[in-house]
Formats: sequence, C-alpha cells, structure tokens
Amino acid sequence: MLWLRTVLLGNGRPASFNRERDNSKAPMNNATGTSAVPPAPARLSEIIAEFVTGFDLRNVPPAAIANARLALVDTVGVMLGGSVQPAAAIVHGLIEAEASAPAATVVGTGLRTSVRLAALANGVASHAMDYDFSYLMGQPVASLIPALLPLTEATDATSPELSAAFIIGFEVASRLCRANPDHTSLGGWHAVGTIGTIATAAACARLLGLQAAAIPNVIGIAVSMASGVPVNFGAMTKPLLAGHAAQNAVTAAVLGSRGYTASPVALEGRNGYFAAFGRGFSQSPDVFLELGHSFDLAEHSFTIKAYPCGGLAHPAIDAALEIRDELGAAVADIVSVKVGITRYAALAIKTDYPQSAESAKFSAPFLIARALVHGAPRIAAFTEAAIADARVRALAGMVSASIDPSLGDPTEIPRPARVAVVLADGRRIERVRGFALGSPGRPMTAAQIEDKFFDCATQAVDRPRAERILAILAALGEAPSLAGLWPLLRRG
Repeated sequence: MLWLRTVLLGNGRPASFNRERDNSKAPMNNATGTSAVPPAPARLSEIIAEFVTGFDLRNVPPAAIANARLALVDTVGVMLGGSVQPAAAIVHGLIEAEASAPAATVVGTGLRTSVRLAALANGVASHAMDYDFSYLMGQPVASLIPALLPLTEATDATSPELSAAFIIGFEVASRLCRANPDHTSLGGWHAVGTIGTIATAAACARLLGLQAAAIPNVIGIAVSMASGVPVNFGAMTKPLLAGHAAQNAVTAAVLGSRGYTASPVALEGRNGYFAAFGRGFSQSPDVFLELGHSFDLAEHSFTIKAYPCGGLAHPAIDAALEIRDELGAAVADIVSVKVGITRYAALAIKTDYPQSAESAKFSAPFLIARALVHGAPRIAAFTEAAIADARVRALAGMVSASIDPSLGDPTEIPRPARVAVVLADGRRIERVRGFALGSPGRPMTAAQIEDKFFDCATQAVDRPRAERILAILAALGEAPSLAGLWPLLRRG
C-alpha cells in the first residue's frame, strides 16, 4: 500500500526561524566603543514555541509523513481493540456519569463527551492492551493521538493539520528523550506520563492555532502536570497514565490559550523539569536546537508491537517461538526453560505467574510458556481463561528468568534476550534474539501490519467498517476533511 511504501530518508529544510544569534553584529555602545550586551539565549520553551508556530508540512521528509500515517493506523487499531477491555470500560462508566457536553467521540463506543474526557478515555483504550507502538523509553507518545483525535474533531481541523500536530508532538517528545537519556533506565520515571504530557501539550497548542507567546505557558503548565512511575506496570493504572497524560495535555493547551500563566523556564529553570526529573543524570538540552532542521520521525523508526504485552519481553518471545518451530510436538518434552534478559528489561519483566490479565503482560513465565505451548501470544492470550490454561501453568513452573550479564545492558534497541530449553532426553536448545519482530531491525510486512489492525479493530467494529477506517487513515495528510471518520469510530 502507498502508506507503507519505501521512501528515501532525508533531512527537512531548515525552519524559518533562527536559533543561534550572531553576536559579532551586536550594536556598539557609543560611549565606550564596546559591544552592547547581546540578547540572552532563547529559552527552551521559546525554541519549542517557534518550532510549533513555524512548522511547515511541506518541509517534512516523505519518510516522516509515511511514519505518521503508520503511527495513526497502528494507534487507532489498538485503540479500537482496547476500547472493549475492562480498564477502558470502567473509564467509560466514569465519563457517562459526568454527562459532559458531546463535543468529541470516545473511540470504540457510542459515547460523545468533552474533548478532555474523550482524550482520557482514548488514552486508556490505546494503552490498555500494551499493543501501541514504542519508541525511545517505551511509549513516550502514547498520549499523542488519543489527545489529538478529539481535539481535531471538536475544532474541525483538517487531515494535514492533524498530521502536522502529530509530527510536532513526536519531534518534541524525541528531543525530551534524547536530552535526558537516563530518564527511565536510571531515573525510574514512566515516560508515558512525564514526557508524553509535555510533548502532547505542544501538539495540542499547534492544533488550537496558538501564537508563539502563549506556548511557553502551555509548556510550563504541562511540566507541572507531568507524572508517572513504573510501579503500576501490570495493573490498570499503566494505561490510565496514557489517558491522564492526554487529558492533562489538552487541559494545558486550553488553559494556555486563555491566558493562564506559567514559568517560561519550566523546562530548564532551577527546580524545573530537567532539575527534577533528570536529577544527577547527564543532560543535553541542546538537542532542541535541531527542531525543524532534522526529523527524528524520519531518521529513527519506531517499533510496531507484534504482541499485546510489555515490549521488553518481545525478544524473548521471539526466541521461544523459534524454539517452538524447531521442536514441534517435542515441546511436551521440555523439563526446563531458562530466560536471560538485560538489566534494563528486568525493570519491567516479572518472574512470578500472573494473577490477572494485566499482570500477564509482564510475566516472563506466562509469556514464554504461552509462546511455547500455543504460539505467538495475541489478544486472546490475555484473558482470565488463558491464565488458567493447565498446560501453560505447568510449563510456566519450569521457567526461570534472570539478568544475563553477557547480554550487556542496552537501553535502546536492540535489547537481546536468551531462551534455553532442556528436554527430557538431555538435549539443550538455545536461541538469542536482539531485534524483536516489528522493530527497526526486523520490521513487519504491510500484510502483517494490516492483519494486526483488523485483529484489533474488529474487537469493536465489523470488518467493512474497519476497512473504511483504514482507508481514511492511510490518506492522512492528503484528504482535506476527516468528517467521515468520526461516525465510523463510534460503535452502536
């Protein structure tokens, strides 16, 4: 399909604003003959504001446009699938009780509500299965599309405007990640809520058409609303954080549009974002100077997740699937399974058997046993019935997982995993996987991406409707109006 075509990577042309001041041309002080004091360097929020307001979709490399379409297809698909999950259903009940003005669609339901509440619900749905695409530090832009969809609907924004807002949010998120690379691995923060809130607020500011002077306030408000720790991985609160970030981002942008004030140095100032969230770790805020000159969305691919579970376990799942293919029926003869993971992966992967569908997404014994017994874990693998499967439980009792120092400790892809099984006759089979299926080193085919979309979307809508949704999403940035999309996203 066109939206998955191969494109040449390249840098966008420089944006129309200057980030470096030429002090050699500073005005002279007539009394002393010395140069006047040059202007102070631009604050980070000002750099972001100029990027947001000066952004021109015509300067974006084709690869970034194609990846924006791919991101929207993947996210809307998993959002539809996630809309029928228990975590999403509870939030839908909360929204019904609010009885807010019907301004925007809650994807996968018959509900229409305020933009803020729709962003909350959409964020929870998109992250409920842990099936949404990942990038640096996991899923730092999990809140981006969930917030932009209801805002696009409520403002009647065009398809190109939605595309521009997404790319802006992605680029800001990527710079926040790269400016503080130890944010999650050593800092212990959950980037979905800490980075996602700020980047999504910048994207919302673009969609609302805010002037540059208002955007530092939006950034400052979002900084104070950013939050999130990984302790809730394996519980409903993990997807709630994506919804919370989306809702807070919309709130920050709307408040900023109405004159609500915040510190203009909320990112780099004393006791600001980098001082608090990056305390004691290396920081490179100069990466923000690249905004508009280069596009990370074109140059650094994200991962389309092949399985609806914690992405740090995917290389181990792939290794287990290779072993399963080799063994065939002899899987029944396994007496021991050892899983080696990196120290970074161990931050999220659990070693006990799950007690719920949410915790199953991070349980090494369950995930590896399920892959060996039944093959690739799909949506049906994460139910109470699947957890109770006697064969899976029995094999999971033979699975042990631990940090393997020989794998190193990479915080970026590839993050290798080792799976070794021992059979009753003493044979030992081992596989090591670095790039997981769907990652830049091992991308999915167009057919695999479509299969995933339809598997997810048809949890909430029928196949013909899912096909019409895909056709609209595949033309992101081209078709002027998205008016036909919103009724399709509503169920019932």
